[in-house]
Amino acid sequence: MARGARPSDVDEIAGSLPETELGISWGDRLTWKVRGKGFLLYRMPHKTAVDPETGEMWDDLLVVFTPDMGVKQSLVEADNPFFDIPHFRSHPGVLVRLSRIGELDRDELEEIIVEAWAAKAPKKLVREHLGPDTLG
Repeated sequence: MARGARPSDVDEIAGSLPETELGISWGDRLTWKVRGKGFLLYRMPHKTAVDPETGEMWDDLLVVFTPDMGVKQSLVEADNPFFDIPHFRSHPGVLVRLSRIGELDRDELEEIIVEAWAAKAPKKLVREHLGPDTLG
């Protein structure tokens, strides 16, 4: 059985993918990028994402860029910690609180991060890393 994911797995997985770097986007937010395109963003606390019970802004959000709105919808509707907020309704990003990432197993987290990377990486790089049949 796979172990539960840990917040540290995010950086470990993203950093292991080809041509990635941990940089800055959206002003001052740490963002994992592939050739300058962000695929994971550590989101700052914001009034658009708050704990419904306490009203406190969440300070542990990760935005994961999905390949398209269909994948986003599947993740949001699945039995996992991913969710959406009105601020992201027209954007293919989903959110997850790092404090809940252990509800995924590490393999699931890796699959989701690799898919986010592949959505932003050049097609040639994706084929080289994941195989020629990856992009259909």
